[in-house]
Amino acid sequence: MTAMYFANAIARGLSEAMAEDDSVIVIGEDVELSTIGATKGLAESFGKKRVRNSPISEATVVGSCVGAAACGLRPVMDLMFSSFFYVALDQVANQAARLRYMSGGQVRLPLVLFTGTGPSGSAAAQHSENPHPLLMSLSGIKVVFPSTPADARALVIESVRDPDPVVFLLDLMLAGSRGEVLDGGGGVRLGQGVIRRAGDDMTVVAIGSAVPLALTVADELAVTGVSAEVIDPRTLVPFDWPLVFDSVRRTGRLVVADPARRTCGAAAEIAARVMENCWPELRTAPARVTWEDVPIPFSPVLERAVTLSAAKIRAAMTAALSPAS
Repeated sequence: MTAMYFANAIARGLSEAMAEDDSVIVIGEDVELSTIGATKGLAESFGKKRVRNSPISEATVVGSCVGAAACGLRPVMDLMFSSFFYVALDQVANQAARLRYMSGGQVRLPLVLFTGTGPSGSAAAQHSENPHPLLMSLSGIKVVFPSTPADARALVIESVRDPDPVVFLLDLMLAGSRGEVLDGGGGVRLGQGVIRRAGDDMTVVAIGSAVPLALTVADELAVTGVSAEVIDPRTLVPFDWPLVFDSVRRTGRLVVADPARRTCGAAAEIAARVMENCWPELRTAPARVTWEDVPIPFSPVLERAVTLSAAKIRAAMTAALSPAS
């Protein structure tokens, strides 16, 4: 086991994937220098033919990577900020997500679109998005959203190996966090969630940077006798529905902590699926803890006000236990 920063764990996973398969290439803005560390050292190890800086033209580069994947390469494109998906949405939604289906399986696209996502501290509205709900609804795109360095390293390898397009999201709130990473093995399948903390009184499904917040609150409530189970889905598409359903059927309560806006978010989909499949076992209505339905502000005070916090998650978990809830 080695303690590593989150971004460095991704770089390690990419290095292992590139060593495993010569068709893997990395392309994107500043990937040679790596501003956040997720591609650090790759250019020195594999050369600038396989690690290429791209122009600041997201639509063009995503389109080029779609073509490269269709022709037999395995591109990993660093989009830098997930807000830039909006710039390249045609290439992602109409091309990457559709070509295998529209070609009757004749075209496969082993493509990874990697990017930092979410607020990173006063980055303002155009660089602080978490567009995973939009990406989840495209169909044809897998969505990976790990919360630990160990899972980040393992899942980036699985994403590169996958024959279909994968969006790999690095929650920028976690980029500076450290954790133990296995020195070998430790593969995690796409679509395989994990119980981070076992419990009997409620199920908390937390995504990305909401996971450590939920664990902190669960530990605090445990002192008062509340036993909360915290589930980390790790991948949003495919989603580990059996893991969540089994937990809710046992606990009878659900709180979803999703670092995205409330309307049409991942939390809404998770809550709806649970109500459809676990209605008889539910003791109270599922609760959602999300961002407010506004652009992310530049002001640090306002940014904290509209995004997730331990206090907001604690309030939802406490309310879920109230007889009046």
